[in-house]
Amino acid sequence: MIRRLALSAVLFLGMVAVLPAAQAVADPSPGLTRVTEVVGDARTADRITVLVPGAGVTPGNFQTGLGKVTRRAPAQWARWLAAEAHDPRVAVIAWLGYLPPKGASLAVARGERADVGAHELEGYVAELALANPHATITLVGHSYGSVVVGHAAAALPATVTDLVFVGSPGTGAHTAGDLGTRARVWAGRSGDDWISRIPNATILGFGHDTDPTDRYFGARALPVDGVAGHDGYFVPGTASLHALASISTTGALPEPDPAG
Repeated sequence: MIRRLALSAVLFLGMVAVLPAAQAVADPSPGLTRVTEVVGDARTADRITVLVPGAGVTPGNFQTGLGKVTRRAPAQWARWLAAEAHDPRVAVIAWLGYLPPKGASLAVARGERADVGAHELEGYVAELALANPHATITLVGHSYGSVVVGHAAAALPATVTDLVFVGSPGTGAHTAGDLGTRARVWAGRSGDDWISRIPNATILGFGHDTDPTDRYFGARALPVDGVAGHDGYFVPGTASLHALASISTTGALPEPDPAG
């Protein structure tokens, strides 16, 4: 069994600041590799944000993006969000610690991969909380990653104060209250995100239940002005990135600009 060392390399060897590359290590689960991009000092941060990507993301495209499209690269999301937050008290981590389903597969509509991912995410968050117990933690799930976060929600420690779902096919919960967490719950989806074409229901093990942006679900609305498509939530200049940075630093949306 190979011990997972990505976080310990960051926390105990002082390799923090801005890491130039992802940390890839073998995981005890067969066929699973944990890859992370850490921006900031996770040992001393007051707030830590963990980004959980979804379908189609692999260790091979984690840095460069699916199809080498930068806005699809989780490592780049972390860098963009950290730059937008611009706060040395905030650390941002893009985390790939599970095996997401391929983009065009039946597995995307099922929850088995999310169950495994949720277990891994729970362990990773526990490591973060143990290494830095005073920090509060925000989790951001994109696409199928939001299913992973949703499945993990009830088992997360109280230091997790915010859950954010973007481009989500559902979280596995019928309402925000059903997630079983006291964390604030946020959700946003752009008007032209193709994920909106996926039915929000659970039938014979397929589907991930209610759209978290539906008013009935009960999440707080995340602004998405300027977001294009399914992969634009972390792009500089979008309202979503600005809001994610504000939630990462304060746990709230940014104050309206009095100048309009």
